[in-house]
Formats: sequence, structure tokens, C-alpha cells
Amino acid sequence: MGAPISGVAYPIESRHPGWPAKLGPLRVPAGVLAVRPVRLRDAGEWSRVRLRDREHLEMWEPTGVGPWPDRNAYWSWPSQWMALRGLARRGQCLPFTITVDGRFAGQITVGNVIRASLRSAWIGYWVSSDIVRGGVATGAVALVTDHVFDFGGLHRLEATVRPENTPSLRVLGKAGYRQEGLFERYLDVAGGWRDHFCYAITKEETGNGLVSRLVSKGLAERV
Repeated sequence: MGAPISGVAYPIESRHPGWPAKLGPLRVPAGVLAVRPVRLRDAGEWSRVRLRDREHLEMWEPTGVGPWPDRNAYWSWPSQWMALRGLARRGQCLPFTITVDGRFAGQITVGNVIRASLRSAWIGYWVSSDIVRGGVATGAVALVTDHVFDFGGLHRLEATVRPENTPSLRVLGKAGYRQEGLFERYLDVAGGWRDHFCYAITKEETGNGLVSRLVSKGLAERV
């Protein structure tokens, strides 16, 4: 028996479909791309890349509590990892690490998972500055989108991006997402309330899959 919402009973899902999982590999210009669950031992590389790439990342991410060096220090990862893993085990999040040629290269997360009759979530990602324009983010978005539609039980994904973030807009466009509209003053980013474009995709729009679409366009190869 489910919890009644507006007079309708929805089933309560205790499982976490689609997580953990390993996705890929997929060859892109930057190397061999794969996606796997976040791990506690990611701490060192996660912190190294985040601290090095502050200028590359901070202007696009939601404003956090405390200074960037503290939030991205080695010792701050275990608590973040535990929180992500807890959400994943409750079916509310699918947190993944992106690797290129076996090395840590970024993160991609499906969050705010809502099931019942909506079956929707958001997708967010970041990649190391030394592999931008190498097809990594586009390939990771394609891999994860196909996965959550095929095995995660979802129907719709959306991503929000600042209009000034041209590289991320290109990633979503190449992956197959479409622009739906503009959210004004949507998120507190870099100390101010910023407008964001909303991009989205539904399962029906993916056809044989976003990865297959990239392969057919010569943007990736299956390994």
C-alpha cells in the first residue's frame, strides 16, 4: 500500500534501480571513457583536480558553505561520499565517477529522483580541465542517460546550465538534449542568483540510444 497524495495512493519503492553500475567503455577523442560508482578512495584525485581547477569550476557551480579549499580538501570527500552513497541506496540519486584511460576525470550525478507517475530527475556533471573538448562530458551524459532510461526506471531527465556556459550547452546539444526554456534567477552561483537554461530529454526521444547516436555520427566508438 502506498502513501496517499492528493487522494491517490502511490507504491513506495525501496529498491535503487540502476545503481551501482559500471557503464562503458567508450572511446572518445580524449581516450577510453568509462563511468562507475563513486568510491571512498577517489578522495585524493577528486581533491587534487578540484583544487587545481577552481577557476574552471567555481563560476558554474552552486554557491557552497565555506571557502573552496576547505570544501574540496581531501578530508571533505568522505562525508560527501557517504551522503551520496546514502541517497543512492535510498533510490534518490545515482552518483558516478567519470574515468578516462582508467584515471579519475570528473563526476556525473543523477539527482532528485522522483518516481511514481513522474519518474524524473536532473543530471549534472563536471570534468577535469585537461580533457575538455575531448568528448568526455558528452559521452558520459549519453552513457548515463541511456542507463537510467533502460535500467533506472526513469522517463525524463533535465539539466540546467547558465547561458554563459557555452561548452556545457554544446555538450547537452551534442548528446541529444533539447532546450525547453529559461529559469530566471534560478540558482545561487558564484555569489549571485543566476539565470539558467533548462535542457531536457525523455525516453521516447532517445530512439536506439544516445550512445548509438554518437557512434553513428563518428563522435565515439564502442570498445
